[in-house]
Amino acid sequence: MDVVFCGTPRFAAPTLSALLAAAGEFRVRLVVCQPDRPAGRGMALTPSPVKQIALAHALPVAQPEKIRNNQELRSQLEAIQPEAIVVVAYGRIIPPWMIALPPLGNINVHASLLPKYRGAAPIQWAIARGETITGVTTMRIDEGLDTGDTLLQQELPIAPEDTAETLAPRLAELGAPLLLETLRGLKRSTIQSRPQDPAAATLAPLLKKEDGLIDFGRSAEEIVNRLRGFTPWPGAYTSFRGKTLHFWEARPAPRLPGPLLPGQLLVQGACLYAGCGQNTALEVVTLQLEGKKRMSARDFLHGYRPKANEKLGDH
Repeated sequence: MDVVFCGTPRFAAPTLSALLAAAGEFRVRLVVCQPDRPAGRGMALTPSPVKQIALAHALPVAQPEKIRNNQELRSQLEAIQPEAIVVVAYGRIIPPWMIALPPLGNINVHASLLPKYRGAAPIQWAIARGETITGVTTMRIDEGLDTGDTLLQQELPIAPEDTAETLAPRLAELGAPLLLETLRGLKRSTIQSRPQDPAAATLAPLLKKEDGLIDFGRSAEEIVNRLRGFTPWPGAYTSFRGKTLHFWEARPAPRLPGPLLPGQLLVQGACLYAGCGQNTALEVVTLQLEGKKRMSARDFLHGYRPKANEKLGDH
């Protein structure tokens, strides 16, 4: 089967590698990824993980800045006449002409159990909203936002200690064989596509810096879920004595150490607590003050000696 692969970041790499490993069944005729971006201390232009795999296998690569009205890319794809276009975390909206081109469709690997968590950040929002199970879905791309018919799904538990950083690679590895199974099923006409139920849909929009700002009116459990979901970016942050304070590790206190207002600090021995909504409290384990290195709560208490009536978020 001749396929074109569209993808850019590390999440897409296992699927491309799986297609290449099954070279007897699939022939990747072209890899389409976003242009090289500056990275690292020197901000040198750096090829994406997908491009690196393509170059290592001597595959042709296209890196258009835009694709909607890109006649050069369109001519390239029309000359290839792929049976399917595989799209994994490509980072661009697929235009109608490209959707209509391959007979088996544009097949996407999406990191959620659609119709839940449609959008750019499904892994992050699933954790942030306290889900204990997620998964991957293969779907046919249409002109909506992750609204196309689903093909196959596979579930994956979210561990209590999972962050977006630890969960994403497991979902990526789960999605690769599912994509191959999907292509085989489409070729043999053994997969029935299923329309999504719009009433069950939830959104997972692109993360913004302000999503990481801690609202101490939320419960401790909700704040911890958001911290886990928004690791490594935008993280979970507040302010302390006029400086930004990041929480890197925190957990709900098993019982309220005392009557605390939202954001109010309490020190008990080497433990640091912050009051949260619904009469809950957060135990802060690892944190980082603006301009400083990450430190344990013990080191923070030793260095800054917060007072019992101090509140986080006060400027």
